[in-house]
Amino acid sequence: MEISGIISAIIIGIVIGVLGRLAVPGRQRIGILWTIVIGIVAAFVGSAVAAGFGVANTKGVDWIEWLIQVALAAVGVAALSRVKVRH
Repeated sequence: MEISGIISAIIIGIVIGVLGRLAVPGRQRIGILWTIVIGIVAAFVGSAVAAGFGVANTKGVDWIEWLIQVALAAVGVAALSRVKVRH
């Protein structure tokens, strides 16, 4: 992976993480860096899941892939927020 691919993955991860955080109701007790990390992981895992379902490369905008990624980010934000609250 080239540096431009890494930078674009980080930018997409930020967007996915923020959208996932907005999808979770209430206050999340995690920082912005955790949100970005969760977004990056959700972007990569969501792309793999979308590829597994055969919806990763469609004509136009890959809305299903984005929805999968945002849903995974929302689950990740909610899970990490619950873990942080317990500690």
